[in-house]
Amino acid sequence: MAGQSALLLRKQLADLNKNPVEGFSAGLVDDNDIFQWEVVVIGPQDTMFEGGFFKATLNFPQDYPIRPPKMKFITEIWHPNVAKNGEVCISILHEPGEDKYGYEKPEERWLPIHTVETIMISVISMLADPNGDSPANVDAALGDNFLSRG
Repeated sequence: MAGQSALLLRKQLADLNKNPVEGFSAGLVDDNDIFQWEVVVIGPQDTMFEGGFFKATLNFPQDYPIRPPKMKFITEIWHPNVAKNGEVCISILHEPGEDKYGYEKPEERWLPIHTVETIMISVISMLADPNGDSPANVDAALGDNFLSRG
């Protein structure tokens, strides 16, 4: 499985290098490890993140795309859906299947059709439009606190 995962990740990296997607850039942390990516998210226009560059890592499991990668911001970011340790908490990065809390539908969670591109587009969308109903950083989600930081 790890061999197929590595091939898929190499293809996705090559596609992104050939056809960059607006809003982020991606590469490997170490050229010898296809499972460890470094991404830079460009703060979306008309948000408090506009003009910012936010470094993050994507750590892919050996059985990708059956299971999702973990994403963690290295650059400090104050956002309801980013834990204080930098971990990104959005539906498509949650393990596939039923949500034990009944909050997310299975189709909102990880599906093997997702790619680095769809993950990053979701993260950029999350920065522009936070989900305050399910915060990973409660302090950032409280009232005007989110709007007044930054």
